[in-house]
Amino acid sequence: MDLQGLLENTLAGLGYDLVELERSTKGGLLRVFIDKPGGINVDDCALVSNHLGRWLAVENVGYERLEVSSPGLDRPLRTAKDFARFSGQKAKLKLRVPQAGQRNFIGVLRDTEAGKVGLEVDGQLLSLDLGNVDKARLVPVL
Repeated sequence: MDLQGLLENTLAGLGYDLVELERSTKGGLLRVFIDKPGGINVDDCALVSNHLGRWLAVENVGYERLEVSSPGLDRPLRTAKDFARFSGQKAKLKLRVPQAGQRNFIGVLRDTEAGKVGLEVDGQLLSLDLGNVDKARLVPVL
């Protein structure tokens, strides 16, 4: 199993979701973005950092610096579970292949089923194939 899969399993056991993993080969930086229902606070980051520090040593994963962080207000959306969890919130999506001549969409997430996500754009409901979504992020509400 790859590092991402191992981290997903380990974090799930702690009650967290792995949102994103960044690894820098030059500086030896390992950056882990975590989330859970209700959000992340500093205590969550410290707990996960301490646990992963020990776990990575046992698994013999080489790194020089570990950073654990929340995904932020503009959290990336990667899985069908992410899209379903944030249904009703505004998101920005970029498609790999244009749909109706357009690749970039901003709208409100609606139901997710059968590999498709509903996105309400200007009162019109679009059905977008999740496999065609290149990038997706929540739009922060400030």
